[in-house]
Amino acid sequence: MSSSKEQASISQVMCFLHEWDQGSKMVRVRMLSDFLAKNTGKTCPELEHEFAQVASLFFARLTAWIRLTYMFGTCLDLQLKAVGVFLSANSSHQYMMEFLEVGGVLTLLEILGQDKLKDGDKTEALRLLQIIANAGQKYKELICESYGVKAVAECLAKSETEGTQETAAALLESLAHGNPKYHNQVYKGLISLMTCISPRAQQLVLQVLRVVQPIVKTAHHSIVEPLLNLLRSLHLEVQYEAIELITELMQSEVRPALLRGLVVFLKPTKDRNPKHKILEDPEVAKMTDSLPVLLQQAASAKTIRILAQRSEEISKELLSLRVIHHLLYAMGNQEHADAQRQASLALEHFVRMYPVVEEHVRRAMGTRLFESFMHNADVLHLNMDDIQADILRSNKVNISCVLEEQNSDS
Repeated sequence: MSSSKEQASISQVMCFLHEWDQGSKMVRVRMLSDFLAKNTGKTCPELEHEFAQVASLFFARLTAWIRLTYMFGTCLDLQLKAVGVFLSANSSHQYMMEFLEVGGVLTLLEILGQDKLKDGDKTEALRLLQIIANAGQKYKELICESYGVKAVAECLAKSETEGTQETAAALLESLAHGNPKYHNQVYKGLISLMTCISPRAQQLVLQVLRVVQPIVKTAHHSIVEPLLNLLRSLHLEVQYEAIELITELMQSEVRPALLRGLVVFLKPTKDRNPKHKILEDPEVAKMTDSLPVLLQQAASAKTIRILAQRSEEISKELLSLRVIHHLLYAMGNQEHADAQRQASLALEHFVRMYPVVEEHVRRAMGTRLFESFMHNADVLHLNMDDIQADILRSNKVNISCVLEEQNSDS
């Protein structure tokens, strides 16, 4: 570039910066929109060329304006997208360091915690944090050292927008990869998120946990209770992810606790969830109150069948936990047809696998009901009368005692 062209370019940039410095909010909004239209996707050298090798002067002004105004949401989406142009530019190490030096990470994390800001603004902040995390391990560590896991997790839990939830979940997953110093912190943060109320957030958390669990290797005992409680979900996609994670945890330290929990939930206690005051009809309130427990009963039976079919070793562990007694009880639960059906299908597997189970189940059911069960376990509950259901609920089957005797004899 000739000296005259350089001077013209520098003069143009100086005019641009002067206009920015003197401009009102509306002027800056226009300038940011023009900047995004012209420069999105450009590399670092291209940005420097556009700003006569002093792009950092505009970048510094941009980041300073964000720090001064982010709490008010002043065209924050445009501001963050403009920062993204710099941070995502190829060979953008220079801009990345400048952003970090002025506390850019802390500013982004503070944006996530502002209740008054729009979810769209928080999504942009999460995307910038993702760009920073993707730059390498030391950047992931910086985010985590700045209490980033807590901020991102809370944003995911509180957000009502799928885009924000998905971006937050992706960032948490990214922070667990290639970050050995903090992957346990991310893991425990995900476990705490399992109790959030959004079904979509629950689904995303379970999906990320399935990715992160092999990274941390050791399963933390605190995962058991919230994971089993997600079997109460009215949303099948959440139940599916919970069952998948349970099956994957069968090779971990929490396997015994998970199996015990699944068996216990086949025979739920009379304690129910707190009633909602809005449900004034006692019958409706009672039905709604018990539904999560019944869903958990059905999902537990389904999970037990899946686990038993995949592993004989797990089948024998379940037998030692008196799973047959509990499955028979669930089959007699006339409050919830799917719980009866799932328990029936799970019991069928054990009956066909183990002659000792067949013998005890035949005796507990009676010949007529047992024959119907073996003919078509899937629809047995449709033809079951009250007396048969009561017999199932009152069963005293204890296969574990028989197994202990067999083991001592052998």
